[in-house]
Amino acid sequence: MPRSLALGRPALVLVVLSVLAVASAVAFMTLGARGSWSFVLAFRGRRLLALALVAYSIAVSTVLFQTVTQNRILTPSIMGFDALYVLVQTAIAFFLGAHMLAVADPHLSFGGEVLLMVAFSLLLFRWLFLGEERSLHLLVLVGIVFGILFRSLSTFMQRLLDPNSFQVLQDSLFASFGTVDTTLLGVAAALTGLVTLALWRLGPSFDVLALGRSHAINLGVEYRRTVFAILICVSVLVSVSTALVGPITFFGLLVASLAHALLGRSRHREVLPAAALIAVISLVGGQTVLERVFAFDTALSVIVEFLGGLVFLLLIVRGAAR
Repeated sequence: MPRSLALGRPALVLVVLSVLAVASAVAFMTLGARGSWSFVLAFRGRRLLALALVAYSIAVSTVLFQTVTQNRILTPSIMGFDALYVLVQTAIAFFLGAHMLAVADPHLSFGGEVLLMVAFSLLLFRWLFLGEERSLHLLVLVGIVFGILFRSLSTFMQRLLDPNSFQVLQDSLFASFGTVDTTLLGVAAALTGLVTLALWRLGPSFDVLALGRSHAINLGVEYRRTVFAILICVSVLVSVSTALVGPITFFGLLVASLAHALLGRSRHREVLPAAALIAVISLVGGQTVLERVFAFDTALSVIVEFLGGLVFLLLIVRGAAR
């Protein structure tokens, strides 16, 4: 490929993705609209903002998590974050009653989830801040073990619940893009904005971190402090997306892999916006098609998780083949 075309490809990809994202947003806001436009635009606008926040949070957190771990088949969800969310919801239903899931203050629940995610990330990734460099295999093993522990405890408590409480709990454990808690939009948007500002300041170090710990240190990056800050930001972004729609396992892997494949290179100033735009197109466009074409005959979360799972298996197979 000529050098000029190689340099222009990322810009072209970002322009096309931006156009598709805007088209998806316009279609979501206008298709099938009836009655007062002031009501329709306000109602759909809140849902659009929620979907955009979820898409941005999942995409950015996944790309940066893969950068820190130097592995493109890992996501925060695979490492146990979703299992922690399920455990918290199950514990509330088990000890306080399933009705607490419906009557609890959403802002209080959101704040608790953020604190737990941050605390878990600090515990899980403490291996990165020790004096000696730890193996990535140990990091993955610790995450998987914690995930299995959380799921086992959740399953045990769920088996002891009465059928009615279990049904209420199940409704809160599956991602739903159609019924977003818009009361959390203000807090979620504020947290996402603060995280974005923090990541903007850390932006120049992302490509250096992707080279590995030793290279990053040799090139002058304060490795421990930088990785520590990135992991906290990832935890907050995961909390935002989980609190708004529920746990999502493979969607981040899907959009991050597509972004790398479309761009053909891994510069974060291009990969991060590309992944976020792909996520917006997938969620907003997918939800529009689901509502206006299929009349809610299926769930968008099922589709994106299925496609993300296929990408995960494909990456594992390709890695084994190499």
